[in-house]
Amino acid sequence: MDFTLDKYSKLCTALLASGYSIYTVAQYLSRSEQTGKTAVLRHDVDRKPGNAVKMAMREKKLGITSSYYFRMNSAGFRYDIIKAIANMGHEIGYHYEVLDKARGDYRKAIQIFERELAELRKIADVKTICMHGNPLTKWDNRDLWSKYDIKTFGLMGEAYLSFSDITYLSDTGRTWNPKHKIKDWLPSERGHEGQNDIVKSIGCTDELIGLIINGQPETIYLVVHPHRWAKSWIWWSLNFMQDLMINQLKSILVFGKDRVRNS
Repeated sequence: MDFTLDKYSKLCTALLASGYSIYTVAQYLSRSEQTGKTAVLRHDVDRKPGNAVKMAMREKKLGITSSYYFRMNSAGFRYDIIKAIANMGHEIGYHYEVLDKARGDYRKAIQIFERELAELRKIADVKTICMHGNPLTKWDNRDLWSKYDIKTFGLMGEAYLSFSDITYLSDTGRTWNPKHKIKDWLPSERGHEGQNDIVKSIGCTDELIGLIINGQPETIYLVVHPHRWAKSWIWWSLNFMQDLMINQLKSILVFGKDRVRNS
């Protein structure tokens, strides 16, 4: 089965065995120069934060540090879990969705942002942030930075906006292929059309592992949602059904937009 914690461990092992240097988002953005094969490892903790702890522990055993971005809501925010992951040496980041919460009101959104960032910083040293992309809303939370300066908050960067010229791969939609991704892409890619052929060729994790073993791509940015990677077959089945329903909804949304655009 794909998208299990054991499969994730195999993915991490393949990166290490193939000679990739693994960075957190903050480490990558602060590097002086890049040499050799490089992987940036990011986790968006949308829900089930307990699964993030299990993933963080597996990485720690392998000597890997990665970035964990937490939403400030009941589904993703758990003080004890965030603290535990930070104590393992992983980077803690803020998974903001303030334009969604403010329903497009930029002034209200930046106030929410400042308040929530301060709350998370009571637990860990937050250096980078990452927008949460909700396919059901019309706002893109990254647009907040068209009106405000991220550096005002003492932040190093944003996990989408601060990256370009890197192969971006996300497990959104229960696939590494971009076909079920609506907002989960780098701005430099300009949506699905801008993503390279390597991204479009990958479906399952075994295919991704095969490319990594062959040293492709040399610089890779992997986004993994911990709630999707189950340990038991019961949770795996529930996750599978949930992702299936969400993907069907996304297809309806995308189809509707295309129909309006082409009419």
